[in-house]
Amino acid sequence: DEFALARFTGESCYEYGDPNKGEHLDWGTLIFNYGRNEVRNFLIANAVYWIEEFHVDGLRVDAVASMLYLDYSREHGQWSPNIHGGREHLEAIDFLKNLNNVVHAEFPGVVTLAEESTDWPMVSRPTDGGGLGFSMKWNMGWMHDTLDYAQTDPLYRRFHQNQLTFSQLYAYSENFVLPFSHDEVVHMKRSMLDKMPGDVWQKFANLRVLYAYHYAHPGKKLLFMGSEFGQWDEWSEGKQLDWEVAGMDKHAGLCNQICDLNKLYREQAALHVYDFDLQGFQWLSCDDVDNSVLAFIRRAGDETVLCVFNFTPKPLQDYVFGVPEAGAYKEIFNSDAAWYGGSNMGNSGEINTQKQQEHGFEHSLTITIPPLAAPFIQTV
Repeated sequence: DEFALARFTGESCYEYGDPNKGEHLDWGTLIFNYGRNEVRNFLIANAVYWIEEFHVDGLRVDAVASMLYLDYSREHGQWSPNIHGGREHLEAIDFLKNLNNVVHAEFPGVVTLAEESTDWPMVSRPTDGGGLGFSMKWNMGWMHDTLDYAQTDPLYRRFHQNQLTFSQLYAYSENFVLPFSHDEVVHMKRSMLDKMPGDVWQKFANLRVLYAYHYAHPGKKLLFMGSEFGQWDEWSEGKQLDWEVAGMDKHAGLCNQICDLNKLYREQAALHVYDFDLQGFQWLSCDDVDNSVLAFIRRAGDETVLCVFNFTPKPLQDYVFGVPEAGAYKEIFNSDAAWYGGSNMGNSGEINTQKQQEHGFEHSLTITIPPLAAPFIQTV
């Protein structure tokens, strides 16, 4: 940036001198010269400083795609190929690997995260196996598809169910974070609550079921501040959050839900142990598009949680789905609970299986799925 290190000595110092490598044309900023040892050491020393002095437990690298590709957002003639004739930015790639190696070696437990928007392989795989070495990568595809679905009028969601199911085709190719970040609540994109369709009650209900889906889906969770209590305004760096609404009515209920989801996520091994592994997930129902219902199992060892979602404002009585184990079940979470601002419809007491084939299982459960809600169910 001009106010910081740009042409610090009056000429190219920290940045590349070649404009084909040294400028971000979209952003009006300059690009660090990753080929200079002095620059690499300066950047890595900054990372170490934040960890040692401020005790941060994670570092996120923004816009990694712009580092990986020499032709990122450039037309023909605006970039120069690498020594092999390719578009990969070899010096930046080597720098990222070195950064991750240093952080992981010197500070075990500190995580590094990549905001990388392309399909570059093995971003979150170890460097000794050919990866970039990040702990995790933001799942931008999941985020865009999920938010697009959530903003769709429930009347038309039946035509877009693939936006929720598609993520399972690639969910385990990286160690993914599911990001509802600051980028999605600025620049006229509206706050998370204001994105939701419907009247005020439906907006909150839509957001509650969306957050339940967020926590149930494989991957680590990222929820930007202010979204946990559903502020109406976009985030702005020029003012504080809208704390005055945080304790009011449905805003407080939404916050209660996030507190309980955090607790549930930590306590239920099935919801987190295999976030990066297919063995922790199994579809129960992904094709009931007429009702906009999804149901899947999260598991870890012998522990399972059945996660069911109704993305329409219509309550579904006597809904039947198959389960892998016969016996008694109970509801352990319901986003429609009155404590969260919902209508308090659900399944009290024990729910017993029937000997009825459904979804490939020998036994089934019959439950009530509240409107725009998600019950989580577990064996007693």
